[in-house]
Amino acid sequence: MLNQGIGSWPARRARKTPERTAIVHQDAELTYRELYERVLRLAHALRALGVDRGDRIAYLGPNHPSFLETLFAAGVLGAIFVPLNSRLTAPELAYQLTDSGSTALVHSAGHTATAAQASAGADGAVRHRITLGTAGEGALGYEELLAGGGTGRLDEAVSPDDPCIIMYTSGTTGRPKGAVLTHANITWNSVNVLVDTELGSDEVTLVVAPLFHTAGLGMTCLPTLLKGGRVVLLESFEAAHVLDVIEHRRVTYMFGVPTMYDAMAAQPRWAEADLSSLRSVNCGGAPVPTRTIETYLARGLAFSQGYGMTEASPGVLFLDREQSSAKAGSAGVPHFFTDTRIALPDGRDADPGERGEVLVQGPNVMRAYWRRPAETAAAFTDDGWLRTGDVARTDDDGYGYIVDRVKDMFVSGGENVYPAEVEDALLGHPSVAECAVVGVPDAVWGEVGHAVVVLAGGARADASEILAHLRGRLAKYKIPKTVVFAPGLPRTASGKIVKPAVRETYAPRRTT
Repeated sequence: MLNQGIGSWPARRARKTPERTAIVHQDAELTYRELYERVLRLAHALRALGVDRGDRIAYLGPNHPSFLETLFAAGVLGAIFVPLNSRLTAPELAYQLTDSGSTALVHSAGHTATAAQASAGADGAVRHRITLGTAGEGALGYEELLAGGGTGRLDEAVSPDDPCIIMYTSGTTGRPKGAVLTHANITWNSVNVLVDTELGSDEVTLVVAPLFHTAGLGMTCLPTLLKGGRVVLLESFEAAHVLDVIEHRRVTYMFGVPTMYDAMAAQPRWAEADLSSLRSVNCGGAPVPTRTIETYLARGLAFSQGYGMTEASPGVLFLDREQSSAKAGSAGVPHFFTDTRIALPDGRDADPGERGEVLVQGPNVMRAYWRRPAETAAAFTDDGWLRTGDVARTDDDGYGYIVDRVKDMFVSGGENVYPAEVEDALLGHPSVAECAVVGVPDAVWGEVGHAVVVLAGGARADASEILAHLRGRLAKYKIPKTVVFAPGLPRTASGKIVKPAVRETYAPRRTT
């Protein structure tokens, strides 16, 4: 084949395992042959609309087979796929459509109004809006396009180094940037996952994390399809339903962020749920609390923890099942074809136990942000290592432990305080369901900790009780000076707490 990108995967899979189930969504199943046929029809239809090599095709909606069909069809044409966060507002989406210059937008029926508004605000970039619902009001019908699309073979010359996806960062500070991931980046990340998680062709992978998030797409879905396994798509996370699906579909592999796993463990039938089919339980997206690890170990399930970022497609570190107990709390060692360094502020490599910034290099690492040369240059060291902005340490065996974000660390009385460490200790209190710690100005110490706590349902606790729990567990300078209680914490679509929003909403402007 001339196409060496991921757009060729459906064709390659269809010639090897045509009748094997590729995708399950609700009660519908697609074989690899059917997936290839639908991708081919969509690619022909998009080409008839004028979509060509290098053009950008955006997608807005929850997890659905059409997401993957659009991704692969873009790859068939040599176009670039732009997954959009379905939780964003129309103005936020309009910015990403404009910034990427997306000429076509495929969207779910439930996002019709938002898609129309975002397209209208995208400075004329979007020429075609395609809905999964009923055509009309400026939108073409997705299924009608497929029905009218050709079935002749398409084999465009696509290089591994050609852009495949523009995936926007979560944008917790400032405007989000589009990480340009090549076909090689996506492929090498998938190979890393296959090597390090030992996915099988009989894998039944539950994809409940949103596909527009890099972990949902890169750590579970695409590696499974590359291997020829079965992907079970859920449009949203609901803890009780996830337990039902694991039982009914005999799920063998899944990825989630800590809040998802905590919600599952909080279900009344957690102890009785049949989870015997699970072979791999992958967790990432945020530091995994000790109590979460212990809860799953007690259930006979060991986390394969990991650490990654959008710019790395996303895998950076991975802790395999064999070490999940011995190295509980670690994010593991670098993925097979990826390398990392822990760098001190002066650029030297940190010794074991020393804290420094994680730097990463490998064939899964992006080369640039979309049309952001200055930001791209700032993201890399002079010798080509990607700066992650995350603080970590290694133990004597080389296993990495993510400490916190560089920007979240604060200095109190000359001592570095890493909020993730304080948050982990807070979560050890039985009444604390969620928490976030931020640094706030202090006239004496420069900065002190301010804790925002969400209590578990029916639990009661006051600030003095919460702080008393930390005494003896943390050094005095790490213990927050103040505690406030909140009904919930602001999070990104991937489950990460948005610290700037926490600070803006709950932190005092000045302490005395």
